[in-house]
Order: sequence, then C-alpha cells, then structure tokens
Amino acid sequence: MEEFQYKVALITGAGSGIGRETAKMFAKYGAQVVVSDQDETSGQGTVNMIRELGGKSTFIKCNVAVEAEVQELISKTVKEYGRLDCVFNNAGIEGKSQTINECTRESWDTTVSVDLTGVWLCMKYEIEVMQKFGGGKIVNCSSIAGIIGFENLSPYVASKHGIIGLTKTAALEFAKKGIRINAVCPGVIETPMLRRFTQGDVESMAKEVPMGRIGQPNEIAETVIWLCSDKSSYITGQAIIIDGGWTSK
Repeated sequence: MEEFQYKVALITGAGSGIGRETAKMFAKYGAQVVVSDQDETSGQGTVNMIRELGGKSTFIKCNVAVEAEVQELISKTVKEYGRLDCVFNNAGIEGKSQTINECTRESWDTTVSVDLTGVWLCMKYEIEVMQKFGGGKIVNCSSIAGIIGFENLSPYVASKHGIIGLTKTAALEFAKKGIRINAVCPGVIETPMLRRFTQGDVESMAKEVPMGRIGQPNEIAETVIWLCSDKSSYITGQAIIIDGGWTSK
C-alpha cells in the first residue's frame, strides 16, 4: 500500500475499537493520521500507539454532532498537514435500549445527532476540502443495523440506515469530481460498544453468527483501507457488509 505514503487520513471515533485499529493500520501503510474522538485520553492513547510504531499522528478533539467543532477539526487537519486524502467517519454511539414507544425525544435526538447528523456534517466539510485538492476517498461506518432491524434500538437503526442513504447520494453527487464515497456495515465486532451492549456476554452473540465467532476490529479496518486505496478504484456508493454471514440468514 505504498500509495498511502505522504497521504493524510482522518478517522473519527478513533479512541478505541474499529476506529483505533483503522488509524493504526493507516499509519502502518504510511499515512499521516489525524485521530479524532470526544475522549481526549483514549484519542491521545491511539496517537501514542501510532508514534511508538514510528508513524506520524495528531489528536484533535471533536464532537461530530457540533458543527463548529467539525469545521475546526477539518480546518486544523489542513493547517497541520496541508491536505486531506482519506476519511473514515466512524464516530458513533449505540444509545439506550428502548422500544419505540419508550424512547424519549432526548434519547432519539442524542443518538441521531451523533450517528447520522455527525456523518452528514463531517462529509459536508470533508468534501469541501477534498474538492480543492482534486479528490479523495470517504468511508462511512454504518452497520448491519443499516441493513436489517434490531429490537429496542430504533434511533440507532434509523441512523445506520440513513448513513447508507447519505453515502449513496453523496457518491452520486461527487462521482465525477474525483471523490469516492462508500460505507462499511460491520456485524458483531469485538469492541467496547459490543461489550456494553451485551453487558459483557459477548459469547452469546457469537453463537448467532454463522461463522461461529465474533469479528475483530482489524477485519473492518482492512476493508476501510481497501476502499480508500486505488485497488477499489471503480467502487463508489456501496455499503460493504462485513458480518460473518449474519445478514445471510
């Protein structure tokens, strides 16, 4: 993946899980990596890991639901590295487990503002910069919850479905402008979010996966890297499912 040498990659929600693994992998392949997260301690922890491996990385704190912070994130990235080539819009929250009628307006707004509006805001300002530099690659993190329904997670499921719609629309709008935009749809992956969701009982979820195991963050990261490389040069507007066969049942 020599093509990532001298490239600048931005990963939101990079303080743990899939985001952290993707940030480390971009650095492994030579990219200069901007790590963004709401949690400064975990985000800086990712930066430290990258630097220990000899990579170049910077942490920028950002709540993707706040437009001014997203603008500042992109502005600081360009100021620090001079350009923006690849993005993984990964930041997200699972929200509360509630039925639709139990879900409060506050719960709905909190989840949707981060998981869906946050992706829209990030793309809005990322695309603006990428156009100035002749193009780029964007990958948005949806979920198998963007393909099928899950009980008691209506704001999350609606948001993840919405990300796929946003991805397809943006891909059409910028297909002729050198910007490829795709999404990944992870299934059951070993992350802090999964441990919270299952209350630590991850193995019960593994039994539901046709391949019989939980996926690992690096398996998602590899797909993100591929979608940001020229090896996927004819792919845009797609939602790639990585779920061990879950949605094939």
